[in-house]
Amino acid sequence: MASTAQPASSLKRRDAPVTREGDQLTIIPLGAGSEVGRSCCYMTFKGKTVLFDCGIHPAYSGMSALPYFDEIDPSTIDVLLITHFHLDHAASLPYFLEKTTFRGKVYMTHPTKAIYKLLLTDYVKVSKVSVEDMLFDEQDINNSMDRIEVIDYHQTKEVNGIKFWCYTAGHVLGAAMFMVDIAGVRVLYTGDYSREEDRHLQAAEMPEFSPDICIIESTYGVQLHQPRHVREKRFTDVIHTTVSQGGRVLIPAFALGRAQELLLILDEYWSTHKELQNIPIYYASPLARKCMSVYQTYILAMNERIRNQFAHSNPFQFKFIQNLNSIDDFTDSGPCVVMASPGGLQSGLSRQLFDMWCSDKKNSCVIPGYVVEGTLAKTIINEPKEVTLMNGLMAPLNMSVHYISFSAHADYAQTSTFLKELRPPNIVLVHGEANEMGRLKQKLITEFAADGNTKVLTPKNCQSVEMMFNSEKMAKTIGKLAEKTPEVGETVSGILVKKGFTYQIMAPEDLHVFSQLSTANITQRITIPFSGAFGVIKHRLEQIYESVESGTDEESAVPTLLVHKLVTVKQDSEKHISMHWAADPVSDMVSDSVVALVLNISRELPKVVIESEASKTEEENEKRAEKVIYALLVSLFGDVKRDENGKLVISVDGNVAKLDKQSGDVESEHEGLKEKVRTAFRRIQTAVNPIPLPGS
Repeated sequence: MASTAQPASSLKRRDAPVTREGDQLTIIPLGAGSEVGRSCCYMTFKGKTVLFDCGIHPAYSGMSALPYFDEIDPSTIDVLLITHFHLDHAASLPYFLEKTTFRGKVYMTHPTKAIYKLLLTDYVKVSKVSVEDMLFDEQDINNSMDRIEVIDYHQTKEVNGIKFWCYTAGHVLGAAMFMVDIAGVRVLYTGDYSREEDRHLQAAEMPEFSPDICIIESTYGVQLHQPRHVREKRFTDVIHTTVSQGGRVLIPAFALGRAQELLLILDEYWSTHKELQNIPIYYASPLARKCMSVYQTYILAMNERIRNQFAHSNPFQFKFIQNLNSIDDFTDSGPCVVMASPGGLQSGLSRQLFDMWCSDKKNSCVIPGYVVEGTLAKTIINEPKEVTLMNGLMAPLNMSVHYISFSAHADYAQTSTFLKELRPPNIVLVHGEANEMGRLKQKLITEFAADGNTKVLTPKNCQSVEMMFNSEKMAKTIGKLAEKTPEVGETVSGILVKKGFTYQIMAPEDLHVFSQLSTANITQRITIPFSGAFGVIKHRLEQIYESVESGTDEESAVPTLLVHKLVTVKQDSEKHISMHWAADPVSDMVSDSVVALVLNISRELPKVVIESEASKTEEENEKRAEKVIYALLVSLFGDVKRDENGKLVISVDGNVAKLDKQSGDVESEHEGLKEKVRTAFRRIQTAVNPIPLPGS
């Protein structure tokens, strides 16, 4: 499947020529384009529209934190897929569902939905913004829950012709990578992912086939993570040294995600160091107790290590860690370790503790994950001499600051290995600072230079990427049909089977060999009231059909007629006849015509005598043939009418075709319906013979 890709201007301003209607796929980052924050990616193809993620920017507040929703028409979006619960991927969802014209469907995994509500409710409570800047309230969050549908890993869903399913993404509990299929074109959106298994989460899965486009995070660009054991040792060494010298350790972390990973490390370290066990560790998050119950519910979604441990004890019931709901419950009386949210130190408990401790050189701050531009956490990594406190005053920064990344984002080694295995011909980088993203793009271009056709694109927010896809599909013949190479122009006849994303043509008898399908013959039977002479039916049928064979049923010895070698008509009694046939399109048409004929004879019986049949005029024969044609078309298409010009008007699903019975010409704007009507009329002409049909 060939494609070309190029970045273009904003969706509203785009006027690039489209060479083939419906074959252009458009991707527009509404957030996370050359930035980290407010992840939101718009994609449309063949009239189907998908939105990936719906986050906020943690460095901004109010409307400024939202993705650029004004660049799109929310009412046109069919489905919205949320990869995980972090605020920069999910926190504008209540706003989008309640404050815009979006009426599509929303999907996320079970753990994501459970934590989403807890996390956003807490976000509303702790946000120190004015009423005017509040994007939504708790009622909006509750209303949004009713519209969110859940999806399991590897479960395929379909909405308005859009197929999608998801894979484990690592990163946090419930995180998912979504694969979307529209008309055979596959797009993988990774969201935040990690290919490294940690203490509680599985690594991101490798999809079983290559997508045509991979929209992938580029958070760490070309950076490489230190080996896990090295990071863990640095982390525990800093904490051990600080508390041993009477200092306090602040670990600003998001309430969920890396926090659980770090708590597992600390609890294990304290259990093996008795000299530390009198020093308290606090998990200072109002969400702690509520969210831990969610983690304990979804143990089976974690890695084998946690699942095995859970068979004996609950790994998330920590022995040396206490919950701390607010600063009012905290007595600052000596060395301790406090993990507090939010991770960016913008506000909340982590910021309150930072302001209290930042001027004491005995204290330490360990920043354990990626920090976004514009946040205090990003600022102190560069170790300024002074910082601005929440009260507006300046204070010296004397505490030591350590950046030890436990971020569950892929580094360059993971990203390049993942893409080499996946081999997508088109790569779109999102969720990365412009410089890091640019360096990653150049390195990937070098990595894939041998492929020649791999394209790497880095659109900014509101900048569209347009790709053209060839919609033609290839079907392979297999089994008996593949034993002989057909001559040029020769027609290959068989059953077309879509298997996964490939098309195969096979003989009906091979269906059970090469697929999980099988064939069956259906014999149909119908009984019709008829009290006239059986010979009248025979006489009428012989005027319409070329082949009408008389016989006798072997079991019941009643007269029979075999019409067109397909439909058997039996005289079951003086008041009934029955019809039998093997179901197929032609036999069904013949049987419908016989039923129509018998019912017409029943209505005419008071006037009908066999001897008068010979005197029927050619005009009457044509009228009868036209009735049969009409009856057969009604049986195939349902809604058939005659217009003022005598043409038959056929309507199917809002599409209209007009059939000229004289010439056999068909008029319709819908090519598929036009061809179906033309083929049906040709078959009817073949079946209804030797009466000279109009136009034959």
